[in-house]
Amino acid sequence: MGSTMEPPGGGYLHLGAVTSPVGTARVLQLAFGCTTFSLVAHRGSFNGVQGTFCMAAWGFCFALSVLVVACEFTRLHSCLRLSWGNFTAAFAMLATLLSATAAVIYPLYFTQLECLPEPAGCTARDFRLAASVFAGLLFLAYATEVALTRARPGQVASYMATVSGLLKIVQAFVACIIFGALVHDSRYGRYVATQWCVAVYSLCFLATVAVVALSVMGHTGGLGCPFDRVVVVYTFLAVLLYLSAAVIWPVFCFDPKYGEPGRPPDCLRGSCTWDSQLVVATFTYVNLLLYVADLAYSQRIRFVPTL
Repeated sequence: MGSTMEPPGGGYLHLGAVTSPVGTARVLQLAFGCTTFSLVAHRGSFNGVQGTFCMAAWGFCFALSVLVVACEFTRLHSCLRLSWGNFTAAFAMLATLLSATAAVIYPLYFTQLECLPEPAGCTARDFRLAASVFAGLLFLAYATEVALTRARPGQVASYMATVSGLLKIVQAFVACIIFGALVHDSRYGRYVATQWCVAVYSLCFLATVAVVALSVMGHTGGLGCPFDRVVVVYTFLAVLLYLSAAVIWPVFCFDPKYGEPGRPPDCLRGSCTWDSQLVVATFTYVNLLLYVADLAYSQRIRFVPTL
């Protein structure tokens, strides 16, 4: 039995995974991610819900970035039962949103220019400032990958690399912000109308996640009808549903007949129902605009099921 010196598809290790522009961005993601949560874990502090979220976001992004780089470098991604192009595009967009959120939250809650009281002192302040800087660089590294891999007009690419696919990730992320505000004493159960809004948010979120999951797993061909047509119809229905929520939620939360038109003076920061309702209303309009933009872009793409 003989053997060849070279594998059929070329070398086992793919050097372009770390030397190409996208590969360089991914290597920087690993470096900045490891540096950020190391600084925070050592002396930066991450107390409370906000700090825990930041550490979880950085840890999650770092772990999946290691997986992506390792699979690309060793070519093992061909052994996985998923659409690798869709997976990497979806993860890059999600990591961009998570790292951007953490890059805003951590400096807001933990960073200050003055030295901290002893025993932390100026050393802890310097670690927090450095962590904030690297958190911003981490966001730029993920955003760079999204910009480099985004599908261009006329280019054949994975669905999740198109504007429509990237918007799906943003829509799901915004929906998570809405859910967070809903469970934070928003009193959505007082009226059937506000419960309808919660049903709209949940239904659209689940449908969006299903679209992303089908694309990443490479199962879009088993729907029995063209996937791009399903996406357009669903997006159109989501626009109508969010439009109803965008009208109903503000009326039943801020109209004097049902709620408070202004922030109550005795409303405590961090535990104010009116604040939660305002967050829900704001991001309802954000997601409505995202779905409208998604619907517009969906008319201009043609789905290629083999990618």
